Amino acid sequence: MSNECVFCKIIKGELPSYKIYENEYVYAFLDISMDAIGHTLVVPKKHCVNTLDADIDTYIEVQKAVKLIAEHYVKDCGYSGVNILNANGKDAQQTVFHYHVHIVPRKENDGINMWPENDKKDLNMEGICNLLKI
Repeated sequence: MSNECVFCKIIKGELPSYKIYENEYVYAFLDISMDAIGHTLVVPKKHCVNTLDADIDTYIEVQKAVKLIAEHYVKDCGYSGVNILNANGKDAQQTVFHYHVHIVPRKENDGINMWPENDKKDLNMEGICNLLKI
């Protein structure tokens, strides 16, 4: 864990949180942004910067917890869906540099727009495909 990381401080109990779930690998808590009811962050207890920095076992444990929590919100808490989001790197709008996944529980007509519309771009799809394919 990092002594400077706000999420590490939350995991260690040095900062308060509203815990939703915890096991030996992950800690999940409500996001203090208060932008959506139930907005939850799932973080590994092992400090890593983001998905790209996480070892595969840490990544898998986070994803297992995300699935468990998301299913619980839909099956047991009255939500009809969830958004699951993750940012990796400053240019992707990551603001806390400890790997985390956002779960935003959703209901019909909740007024949340997670996908703002951007202007369509005139792109060379074949060229982009050739650049990106593995």
